[in-house]
Amino acid sequence: MVEKYTHLLNKIVGIQSEVQHLNPALEKLYPVAIVESDQLHVYNFLPMTSEYCFIKTVSSPMPTPTGLRAAFPLEEYSQQIACVVTPEIFESLEGYITILHEFVHCYQYEICEQRLKMSLDVARRAQETNNHLWEIEYPFPYSALDFIRPYAAFIASALTCEKANIQSARKQLKTFLGLHDYEYMVWQEWKEGFARWVENQVKGYLRLPTSSKGSKMPFSRVTFYAGGDALINCLAVDEPSIVKDLPRLFARMFIP
Repeated sequence: MVEKYTHLLNKIVGIQSEVQHLNPALEKLYPVAIVESDQLHVYNFLPMTSEYCFIKTVSSPMPTPTGLRAAFPLEEYSQQIACVVTPEIFESLEGYITILHEFVHCYQYEICEQRLKMSLDVARRAQETNNHLWEIEYPFPYSALDFIRPYAAFIASALTCEKANIQSARKQLKTFLGLHDYEYMVWQEWKEGFARWVENQVKGYLRLPTSSKGSKMPFSRVTFYAGGDALINCLAVDEPSIVKDLPRLFARMFIP
């Protein structure tokens, strides 16, 4: 039964080969684990066959609701980073592009994610308390007016690359948010914003509508996908190579 996903997964091989020139984050095909009945069916791309092949079925390490899209190391597969999804993702081209979005997270993990994360006090404190879900559950003040106003101004300025206004808004945000909230904001802009930016590069190349989800109120964690995407796009105007150097990109996004 698990072999039924092989043909579906191999469609991603063709899409990836068409868009891999857009960014180094798209140059590698990562393992994919498909969640079904609290089990993970693990597949990996094998260069010798140039296609995805079934590797093994393992128990899911956590509850896995329909619609799961994630990237994390699989303990049962030598801690290899993998894209983890539920089967309905294969029902549309958008779903395949979402797999590429998760591959970007796999790339971040392999290149520098842990090192950059541990440079943040907010991440070190989460690690000390074994809070493994802090990136999703962090109590950020999304509804505070002192956050909403400058962040809305920041997004509007980033979309038109008005650098002075971007800097002004970022300084306001840093002053209001304080260390941990500001670190969390920039981390999400870098991690999710970069994945959104690459995703939108793919969509633009394939002549599909790009995503701006999160740019309108009410603000939420997804807002940082949109804000990060807009800021990265602006930074790349003056420094095209910055989107190929993730540590340097993170440092530039962190400075207000």
